[in-house]
Amino acid sequence: MMNKKFQEADDKLKAQILDQIPTPVMAVNKELIVTYMNEAGKKLLKNRSEDIIGIACKDIICTDQCGTDDCAMLKAMRSGKTYSSRTEATLGGQTIPLEFSAVPLVDDSGKIIGGLEFVLDITERVLYENRLKEQNHTIREMSTPTIKLWEGVMVLPVVGVVDSMRAQHMMESMLTKIAETYAKVIILDIHGVAAVDTAVANHLIKITKATKLMGCDCILSGISPAVAQTIIQLGIDMEAINTRATLSDALTEAFLMLNLEVNKKKQ
Repeated sequence: MMNKKFQEADDKLKAQILDQIPTPVMAVNKELIVTYMNEAGKKLLKNRSEDIIGIACKDIICTDQCGTDDCAMLKAMRSGKTYSSRTEATLGGQTIPLEFSAVPLVDDSGKIIGGLEFVLDITERVLYENRLKEQNHTIREMSTPTIKLWEGVMVLPVVGVVDSMRAQHMMESMLTKIAETYAKVIILDIHGVAAVDTAVANHLIKITKATKLMGCDCILSGISPAVAQTIIQLGIDMEAINTRATLSDALTEAFLMLNLEVNKKKQ
């Protein structure tokens, strides 16, 4: 009798502790029926205990993983390990991004009798991540502005550090512009690039080859003395690339390639 009282007191204390946690916590049995929900969980669901206890968890928090083998709680109970997942759930008619962590519950003999799930509303985090993605996209677009110089002639001025990721974005930007404008010549001006490594130099070669496949010639202009020395020291073969010292020279070359001639107007 005394042990039962101690057990009841212990269970009450545990429930009180869980109720103090600001993160929603839910306990289910092996049939995924809710046996406990802390105060934070009730607040998130806007329900009372009598509306939650005894209900299947998928009928309370509905996600795409519910009822499938991807259910974190099922994985936790089957393996005895903790599983986490990130998904979206429909709560009160709204779709909310959530992060789940499922932990198996065991009895004194070590037998799994259910699971404990920690639920975190990550709406603010997702909004912040999306803002960062938009900012990064804007920065990438600003760092690789493909500009129309003349009918059929585009230029991509590159300034600053060029790493493999930026070089890849440069290629994507150039190929997209070629497809949109039907450009015949595109000038890649790297006058503002102080240094390149083997990976970046190889990307430049790939860019020229990719533009050629789309029926557009690429002219590389503005190679600085330091970059030229680096390319030679690295032993990179640039013979297949059409290079010019300045952007002006590259534009002149582009006009010749398109059979265009610019004449100075007589006064």
